[in-house]
Order: sequence, then C-alpha cells, then structure tokens
Amino acid sequence: MLELGVKTLIAYLLGALIGSLIVGRLRGGVDIRTMGSGNAGGTNALRTQGYMFAFWVMVIDIGKGWVAVALLPSLSMPGIPIDPSVDRDWLTVACAAAVVVGHVYPVWYGFRGGKGAATLIGVLAGLKISALLPVLAVWLVTVMITGFVGLATMLAVASFPAYLYIAEPTPSIALLTFGCVMALFVCYTHRSNIDRMLQGSENRVRRLWLFRPR
Repeated sequence: MLELGVKTLIAYLLGALIGSLIVGRLRGGVDIRTMGSGNAGGTNALRTQGYMFAFWVMVIDIGKGWVAVALLPSLSMPGIPIDPSVDRDWLTVACAAAVVVGHVYPVWYGFRGGKGAATLIGVLAGLKISALLPVLAVWLVTVMITGFVGLATMLAVASFPAYLYIAEPTPSIALLTFGCVMALFVCYTHRSNIDRMLQGSENRVRRLWLFRPR
C-alpha cells in the first residue's frame, strides 16, 4: 500500500504543476486567472495570450498526464518497493485520477487550476492510445456542430468509457470506473460553462462552428 500512496501523491503533485502558470511566470508574471474566463487552462490561454503561449501550456499539461500513467506506475523508486499486492490497473488509474485532480486543484497555486481537459488527453494517451482518435473526433464534431468547447469536452470525456464498452469484449473494470468518474468530474469542473449555456451567454468557437450566423 505504500507504493500506491506514494505514487498517487506524486501524480497529484505533478498535476499541480500548471502549464499556463509556469509559462506565465516565464513570460514576466502573466497570470491568466485574472484574464478572460479566469480559468488556468489551455482555452483561456489561447484566447488571452495567443497560439505560442497556448502551445507550451498544452505541452506541459498533456505531458504531465502522460508521464503520470505511462511512466510513474512502473517506476522503481528508492525505498518504495514494487508491491505485488497492488493491482497494476488500479494503481495506474489512481495515478491518472490524481494527476487530473492535481491540475484542477493545485496545491502550489492556491487550489485554483484548470478544468482538466488537456491533462486528460495526456492520460488517455498513456492509458489507451487507441481511444484517443474517437475521443478527439467526438470533441471536434461537437465543436463544429455547436461551437461550444465546454460541451465538446464533456461529451468527449464521456465517450471514453462508451468506447471501452463497445470496442472491447471484456473491458478493464478499472478503466471503465476511471472513465465514468472522470466524465462526472469534468462535468463538475465545467459547471460554469453549463450555466452559461443554459443562460445563452456561453462563448462559441466561431472559426470551427459550421452553423454560425452569416
């Protein structure tokens, strides 16, 4: 159990390294939480700081998600032996969940982070790369039809457990559980987007939205 606890904690602390705030610090103290939507994620970084700033934000946030599931669970650490009683699938999804929670509630930045979408992309790349294309396709199609990035993100995350259930005869219970929990968690982190959509005040990505007013 020591291995499970330590690696889950490390994954959380890794997730708490927020790309937009790291890049903002390097750019002279820019804090995008005081700009635009007030969110520390990639979408607000793009809208307020431009493409290159958002690119490096995504590299960090996606990269830490991948590291947390592809490298950390199997990492041999001094004083932390590999515990044969710990199921590897459950250890991996524990690290996956922890890195996403760390991104949303970062201890280094007053528990004010992003909404977890970019980090989840990295997590999916490490967990089940075959699911990445259909998940991203759901995101893109939803944005093109509705123009809502938040809605696209929620539906894309929800499509991951659906993909597992459809594509695999005996899907991993650990992965299915993780997918369902993350779908609910991402809906929670996007609750302000849901409110704005209901009120008709949510921003749309007009460049990708096929049905924008002419």
